Amino acid sequence: MQKLIAELRRLYLSNDRRYDDAALERHLRGEHTMRVDLAGDDGLARALVIDFRRLPDDGHWAQLCETANALQTELGLPAPAVSVSGGDSYGLWLSLETPVPVARLRQLKALLHKAYFAQQDIDLDTTSVELPPCLHQASGLWAAFINPGMGASFADDLGLEMTPPVGAQTSFLEGLRGISEKELAHALEVLGNCLGAGADTPPTLAPAPAGKAAPAGLLLKDATIEDIVRHLHERNIEPTFRFLK
Repeated sequence: MQKLIAELRRLYLSNDRRYDDAALERHLRGEHTMRVDLAGDDGLARALVIDFRRLPDDGHWAQLCETANALQTELGLPAPAVSVSGGDSYGLWLSLETPVPVARLRQLKALLHKAYFAQQDIDLDTTSVELPPCLHQASGLWAAFINPGMGASFADDLGLEMTPPVGAQTSFLEGLRGISEKELAHALEVLGNCLGAGADTPPTLAPAPAGKAAPAGLLLKDATIEDIVRHLHERNIEPTFRFLK
């Protein structure tokens, strides 16, 4: 559990220790679900969450995939984490290397919304979230970080029935990194230039910052069982499957 808490702190939580390890552990075990504020008292934050709420014909998953891939191929940003809420949405979790003003993250979220998922009704102001993995009190399902290739399998029930394994949750986060200040500035510039010019379509293949390798974390709208097993084995996770009649 301590390794998972360390990864959550590394990627998403401010360093002010408002949430001690004991409280986080109770939250992660489903004993008490709490909301954490990604913004500190100083008005800075180092994480941004974008919710994709349920749409007809699984459109929320398609939108998330298109946005996550665009973040990497068109804006030159590192791969985000993907989660299910246990309620009615998927989530994209973006981490930053260093805290930035909340207003700057709101600007990024607003530009991404206009460019890639304008059909979604989003709240630009909220910084309070339920940090996965945790138990969604209303549904009784678990919020959790998931393999990006298997999100379509959660289209009907956007949560897990059983407690997600701590090792798997930790593994999903270990390979992620935060967005640098240079990468953030580049993304805001690309989006601002495109949308500020009156474009009605998302940016296309904007050059990533110099020296960046091709993204390796692209999402797929659908994945086979073999794809999922291979991905988990690469992370030293042995999957188990439960078949429902």
